[in-house]
Amino acid sequence: MIVQELHRIQHHHRYLPGEELRRLSQRTGTPLHRLQEVASFFPHFKLEPPPGVEVRVCHDMACHQQGCAGLKAALEGRWAAEIAAGRVAVGHASCLGRCDRPVAVTVNDALLVARDQAEIDGAVGEILAGRDFTPDTDGVTITNKPWRIDPYDGPGDYKAVRAFVAGGTREGVIEQLKVADLRGMGGAGVPAQQKWNDVWRAAGEEKYVVCNGDESEPGTFKDREIFTRHPHLVLEGVILAALVTGARRGWIYIRHEYGEQIAIMKREIERARGLGVCGAKVGGGTRDVEIEVFTSPGGYICGEQSALIEAMEDRRAQPRNKPPQLETNGLYDRPTLVSNVETFAWAPAIMIHGGQWYADGGSGGCKGRRLFSLSGDVVRPGVYEVPNGITLRELLNDLAGGVVGTLKAFAASGPSAGFLPARLRVSALPRGWEQRAPADLVARVTAGGGTELDILDLNLDLQRFRDLGLAIGAGLVVYNEERDMLAEALNCSQFFRDESCGKCVPCRLGSEKIVHVAEDLVARRHDAAGLALQRRLVDDLARALEMTSICGLGMVAAKPLQTALQFFPADVERHLRRNDR
Repeated sequence: MIVQELHRIQHHHRYLPGEELRRLSQRTGTPLHRLQEVASFFPHFKLEPPPGVEVRVCHDMACHQQGCAGLKAALEGRWAAEIAAGRVAVGHASCLGRCDRPVAVTVNDALLVARDQAEIDGAVGEILAGRDFTPDTDGVTITNKPWRIDPYDGPGDYKAVRAFVAGGTREGVIEQLKVADLRGMGGAGVPAQQKWNDVWRAAGEEKYVVCNGDESEPGTFKDREIFTRHPHLVLEGVILAALVTGARRGWIYIRHEYGEQIAIMKREIERARGLGVCGAKVGGGTRDVEIEVFTSPGGYICGEQSALIEAMEDRRAQPRNKPPQLETNGLYDRPTLVSNVETFAWAPAIMIHGGQWYADGGSGGCKGRRLFSLSGDVVRPGVYEVPNGITLRELLNDLAGGVVGTLKAFAASGPSAGFLPARLRVSALPRGWEQRAPADLVARVTAGGGTELDILDLNLDLQRFRDLGLAIGAGLVVYNEERDMLAEALNCSQFFRDESCGKCVPCRLGSEKIVHVAEDLVARRHDAAGLALQRRLVDDLARALEMTSICGLGMVAAKPLQTALQFFPADVERHLRRNDR
């Protein structure tokens, strides 16, 4: 795979020298313009020699809350002479996946988290002096472990895979997934049994399984924790899926910023080979299943499953038009199962304990359990495994130590669902929500006067949120009363603008326009009359993007600004231009 070759070259040289690209072109028979096309698309690859020290400061959501802009400015001031001389560069980075320990920084791609300026200055100085520094690692985070996701007391012996090889059936596995009602944990919530069954029944001898570990959405870092603590569950889930669907090859696709996790998964694959459950004749049976790690070349868009497949095929990671679906025409146009890290990681426990065991793990009439990444203004940020249907109040107050300050806003899916206020107007919910919402939630709203919903009472479950016309993902971000939600919306809008792949004209232009609107509002360039016009413009942009974008990025790009304008009028009004000045 060419992308992996580009990784190898850049790891050695810190960029992609032209001579190395020409050698790669000759060796692989790939036209040089194709290599340039791919290398120029992904933010990780560099086509020019970099300065001796590159500092990149994460500037999304939790890091934005913790003052990343001020840290970046201070670093630029400290190293101004070296920057002018071309020896040092300081810039922004999209979310580095360490939202539980902001601000995250990389120095020559080595990680530093929650460090002050003096410590980062020290790392820069060490490199300039020709010495190394010790980067940070992903240590233990404060959460409600142990987690039920791991059925093993230790590293795991692949009991679910062995049981299937010894006498399990495809129908039996898919039935247990159906009883469990295991859903995709990447956002769409497609039933796992549906995907596994579709790939199994798809025509063709050659099939593939891909685990999507390109966890690049701000506020989301649960997959990082699963890779770190329970790599055997991810690998066992992928192997089991391959056996069930008839695939002989699989990949675990991991974002390049997760270097530690990439190494962990590679070691686990080798351990599984030693145990005889990966590679030739899995578990002593007749089937071969080869699994390897694919290191992502970077970019939030790679989290979209068809864009991920494009990257694996050595193309620019731009989402495909559908149909056809990946289950019939995926990697190399073959049937391909693509699912989230957590979805695969739950499969072993479900096979060992049974689908009903998993289904019974829910709360408030919901099925199953899941992991949430929790960050922002909360006492104990981290990854929490909880029952589906647990209330936000229970998660924040009982498990995470409460809000730092007073709750003002809550992002239920990183930036993708926008912001909810602490008290949500019932008039903002879709008609008929009372018939779909749990009776106890309706009773609390009624008892409170019937006009507002306390978001702490929301049940954290995909279907419960959909019933209210809301969206929920894996990344939950908390904002206290000190936060300016218009400024936070600008920050999230900039993320979508920067990460748009550019394939859709409406997304490419619309995401840029949304940023311009937010910038103008924050900069006090509009009065009350101008604000009314901007509200209508944002709503029009949101509708256009929802209807015309190929993938989810464009469909949600307007959400942060749209919800800030809708739910936080006081923050917006503070930014209005006063005509009497």
